[in-house]
Amino acid sequence: MTRLRALWRYRNLLRLWTLREIRVRYKQSFVGAAWAIVQPLALALMFTAVFSRLIKVPTGDIPYPLFSYTAVLLWTFFTGGINSGINSLIHNSNLVGKVYFPREILPLAAVGAALVDLLVASSGVAVLLAYYRWPLSAAALWLLPLLGCLVLLMTGLALLGAAAIVYYRDVRFLVPLGLQLLFYASPILYPVELVPEELRRMYALNPLVGILSGSRDALLLGTAPDARSFWPAVLASLLCIGGGYLVFKRAERGFADVI
Repeated sequence: MTRLRALWRYRNLLRLWTLREIRVRYKQSFVGAAWAIVQPLALALMFTAVFSRLIKVPTGDIPYPLFSYTAVLLWTFFTGGINSGINSLIHNSNLVGKVYFPREILPLAAVGAALVDLLVASSGVAVLLAYYRWPLSAAALWLLPLLGCLVLLMTGLALLGAAAIVYYRDVRFLVPLGLQLLFYASPILYPVELVPEELRRMYALNPLVGILSGSRDALLLGTAPDARSFWPAVLASLLCIGGGYLVFKRAERGFADVI
């Protein structure tokens, strides 16, 4: 609790550093924050061309652009926050070695900046929903706890990675590889129904399965997330943020000497 109270005392610094992250990201950029929409939209269009025209992945009545953009949007948020958060201590090593403040502010600010990108890019979902005249129901409110799980999960991973990369620079190579493997092990390009029934219990151990498929169910199908994948995602997110924060604070005392 003492550590959390210290973080609360520095909440204004966290807010200012998050704003700085946003400004630096789009400084001297021609289209500015529109890049938050362009990146997931470009990926969704490419996947649509391949998986709805060439391979024809079945998505039921859901148009593939809407099916893919919904998941790609969350995936882009997830990977962007993790990559920025993991490198935040290294990129600001001059501050870490000279000035005292709760070091977790740096990865937390990176996650906060990614959350702003997500909010901007969500306008693309609104456009697609309007274009396809896709109805919404009260089940869309499930997006709030699902997004909360995703934020906790990525924050925990960002804290773990940020602490590890200070001591082991190989993390910078392992993280992109791990994310690439996780991409294909998550229901981004395909629905969960394509996974064989006998493998779904093990498949659901990936917390992104419950979060991504649950978000699609809530937004596009108007149903609550499947409990068999939702609750493992909640548990994994809580364990990740708790474990990530504890590991980060234990490793923090050596940051200034090593970095």
